[in-house]
Amino acid sequence: MDIRTPYLLFLGDVPDALAAKTAYGIVDWRRDWCVGQLRLPGCRADTGLPDLDIAAARQAGAETFVIGAVNPGGVLPEHWIASIVEAIEAGMDVASGLHMRLRDIEAIRKAAERHQAALLDVRHADRSFSVGKGVRRSGRRILTVGTDCAVGKKYAALALEREMTARGYDAEFCATGQTGVLIAGRGVAIDAVVADFISGAAEWLTPEADPRHWFVVEGQGSLFHPSFAGVSLGLLHGAQPDAFVVCHEPTRRTMRNVSHPIAAIGDVIEETVRLGRLTNPDIRPIGIAVNTSTLPADAADALLAATAAEHGLPAVDPIRTGMAPIVDRLAALFGTP
Repeated sequence: MDIRTPYLLFLGDVPDALAAKTAYGIVDWRRDWCVGQLRLPGCRADTGLPDLDIAAARQAGAETFVIGAVNPGGVLPEHWIASIVEAIEAGMDVASGLHMRLRDIEAIRKAAERHQAALLDVRHADRSFSVGKGVRRSGRRILTVGTDCAVGKKYAALALEREMTARGYDAEFCATGQTGVLIAGRGVAIDAVVADFISGAAEWLTPEADPRHWFVVEGQGSLFHPSFAGVSLGLLHGAQPDAFVVCHEPTRRTMRNVSHPIAAIGDVIEETVRLGRLTNPDIRPIGIAVNTSTLPADAADALLAATAAEHGLPAVDPIRTGMAPIVDRLAALFGTP
């Protein structure tokens, strides 16, 4: 789906910043797409954007009202509906990453019909996909993979796209999750695609392209996570990556929400190569992205150095150190722009 910019970010009355992580992610990577934020009384999150009401946001050029908050179960609170309807009546589309579909709420659906507004449920694709074929496609592809879910695959992919673009590469971030879709303005939430069509959706997202074009694909889950390995494998086969970056959170001992131990970086590299060769025999690792946000600077530097030495690959923190060493490796293996 394609989403019109700029955005007005709606934070509702969420209790903390974590509950507005979608909005924060958009601001971190696409601040220039945002005219402001709208918060209801009692909201305890603040992205730092100007606080605007709907009329002021529309006057500032807002085209899409983005629900930038999340909650358990992905249900839209009833007291948020009035703000959404007001945005529609002011001429905005509405985008949501919640599980509940906007069109299933009568007041929102009727307002959209009256004003011909687009209702964009970014977790749910607005098209169907074919099954994956595994046929080699022109263009180049990079995929971020993880030792667990929620280890920074999206931020690593975005940081990689930013560094590559700065160096003159024709690089394109490909979103595979709801927040990523809102950051990119297009994409597909791969975990909401019926299992048989996951690899096909990834092929659709990264089609035939100029040989110099790089698709930088946001990874999902982990091949080692008992809950999400199926999504990760379908994405790996469909994305058909020439290169991949392993993402890791070093303080975690078990995978999120399960008792299984977190996968070792070396095991992830070995398994990604083994399974990825089904659709790209030339797949190879080009670096390791470590989320060191919980570590002091000296400990983070030591960990990155040790990780790089152990695996013979550049190891970076996408936010703390940037992705330059990984792009250096990319250039050495695949050439400069």
